[in-house]
Amino acid sequence: MSNSPAKGPSHEELLRVYEQPKTIAVVGASNSVGKPAHDKPRYLQSQGYRIVPVNPRGGEILGEPAFASLRDVDVPIDVVDVFRPPAEAEAVAHDAVAVGAKVVWFQPGTDTDEAVALATKGGLMVVRRRCMAVTHGLLGLGPGPHPRPKS
Repeated sequence: MSNSPAKGPSHEELLRVYEQPKTIAVVGASNSVGKPAHDKPRYLQSQGYRIVPVNPRGGEILGEPAFASLRDVDVPIDVVDVFRPPAEAEAVAHDAVAVGAKVVWFQPGTDTDEAVALATKGGLMVVRRRCMAVTHGLLGLGPGPHPRPKS
């Protein structure tokens, strides 16, 4: 992969992120409709991806059992989609490497340079400063989470 922290993944690499993974662990997933940590994963779920919610409160989110931490997830994880504050980014990156994820996707405003370096050094593709759901739509892979009305 030519993914570098400065440049980010190429167009082709981004397409592969969506074509190959089936399981997306959403760190910071929420049950609150209207919050990005609920609505964006819900969109991805509607596009056929398996969403594994990670939230220390547990319970059920988007019809799936929520795990207290990334390390508690009991299925292989392809992508870690991060909806947590930057202060938690390094810990999330460390856990993403530890569980063998292939990609860590930092939603806008959730990453730090240190977390990106840690994930990159751990062999993960890193996407930052982009929304995974919006990018899915922009790449033409689906309507996106905010489809425009037909005129």
